[in-house]
Amino acid sequence: MHKLTGSGFPHSLTRRAAAALFATAVALSTSAAALAADTIVLRVGDQKGGNRSLLEISGQAKDLPYKIEWSEFPAAAPILEALNAGALDVGYTGDLAFLTVYAAGAPIKAIGGTRADPKTQAILVRADSPIKTAADLKGKRLAGTRGGWGQFLIDATLEKTGNRIEDATFAPLGPVDAKIALLAGSIDAWAVWEPYVSYAKLKDNARVVTDGEGLTPTVTFIVASDNAIATKRAAVQDLVQRLNKARLWSLDHLAEYAKNTADLTRLPEDVLLAAYTAQKMSPIVIDEAVVKEVQAASDRATRYGILGKTLDVGKAVDRSFTAGASLN
Repeated sequence: MHKLTGSGFPHSLTRRAAAALFATAVALSTSAAALAADTIVLRVGDQKGGNRSLLEISGQAKDLPYKIEWSEFPAAAPILEALNAGALDVGYTGDLAFLTVYAAGAPIKAIGGTRADPKTQAILVRADSPIKTAADLKGKRLAGTRGGWGQFLIDATLEKTGNRIEDATFAPLGPVDAKIALLAGSIDAWAVWEPYVSYAKLKDNARVVTDGEGLTPTVTFIVASDNAIATKRAAVQDLVQRLNKARLWSLDHLAEYAKNTADLTRLPEDVLLAAYTAQKMSPIVIDEAVVKEVQAASDRATRYGILGKTLDVGKAVDRSFTAGASLN
């Protein structure tokens, strides 16, 4: 007969139960450790008020089956540098900036992205400027980002008006320095994008002389390293889908999106609402039409000297991440 313990159970049963519970606890802790060890970490580059806040406010940051390690950068260029160096898995950058780094041999691919209204890339002048039309830009000092949308829009606009690129002086300035230079009068015009366009119009009384309609793709790419595509594919795929859903959410909640971004960035809410309304930024499928459009822009950029060589854009993208996607 078993001797009963104070709890009413035999010692032998208690020992067996304890052993079983211990074995179960060990198994569970081992499984948890294995799961923790197997947890995928995506290292994602972002800018303040960018994709991280968009995912969070739209609800798409919930229940992630992987961990996101966010790194905040002041601009797209250092995001691309970090991707090239292997310090990031995923980033977000303009099409020409991406192609510039890809052309230099960076092991990266465009895997998704968004498109904005091309009118939201514009060349601005001061309110009192004698420049009235794009043709008046000849002989002027024009500022923009080197190797990106700014330089491209300036060159494409000069070409469209029958002028040569050499018929104007290009001042390679980032947005902050270019704005100061425009207001000070040390440049005549500034090629830039949203939300800088809306800010300059609403707060600095600047005028739009011309825009990117018919000239620029106005595509911003989600970019991943080749290594992340090979080793973290499922997580990268899920992130692309969540970003697409978040972007569609933003189109139906522009005021809420603008307020949230204003709180994060300290930019004026009215500026952001005007920018988001004008951009109509929507997710894209990287298909043959997008590749063809960006290829045409890439070829022009090569002709302008922005890109050092002719690129095959089809090799710079991975279409599988948006293949068959419904973005309605």
